[in-house]
Amino acid sequence: MSDLTPAAATLAAAATGHGFLSPTGVEIAFVLVGLATLGAAAITVTTKQLVHAALWLVVTLGGIAVEYLLLTAEFIAWVQVLIYLGSVVVLLLFGLMLTKAPIGRSPDADSHNRWVALGVALVAAGALVWVVVDAFRTTWIDLDGPVQGSTEVTGAILFQHWVLPFEALSVLLLAALIGAIVLSRRDAAAGPDDTKGQQR
Repeated sequence: MSDLTPAAATLAAAATGHGFLSPTGVEIAFVLVGLATLGAAAITVTTKQLVHAALWLVVTLGGIAVEYLLLTAEFIAWVQVLIYLGSVVVLLLFGLMLTKAPIGRSPDADSHNRWVALGVALVAAGALVWVVVDAFRTTWIDLDGPVQGSTEVTGAILFQHWVLPFEALSVLLLAALIGAIVLSRRDAAAGPDDTKGQQR
């Protein structure tokens, strides 16, 4: 008799049944969607058109939602769609319209610090990958078992351990909206004559 529970036995069988050389359909889809999401994220931060960056951000966040679905975290996926795609991106586009951002290319948006930004991004990505791999090195997700991202489990974790970061993010988004309104009113108070003088 084995001392393993049925769930542990299923995970052990899944771990030994296939590896990197024999991936499942879900794993292949996860990798393909991940590559597409990574490409969209790269275009988001490299394009010189702000509106295009916002639209590519929609593709990036949508790809992340699909990844959550493939990980059987349906609740997190729909939260991703409703909050980020339905709220954050709309807030970003709203801010672009309020600040009268140019539709075409924006050379002024380039600070000419691409190599510094690339170095910081690589260090941050390496640290994030290392932390995630180290934390979940021996953790397996049973795709055939109960849903991991259920409302009950997610709600308990969110309102017990992540209340303060969640509220801090809400305040940050509110501050961004207020800043956009202040900038738009400052441009309107400058008047058309001042605007023409700045263009000259």
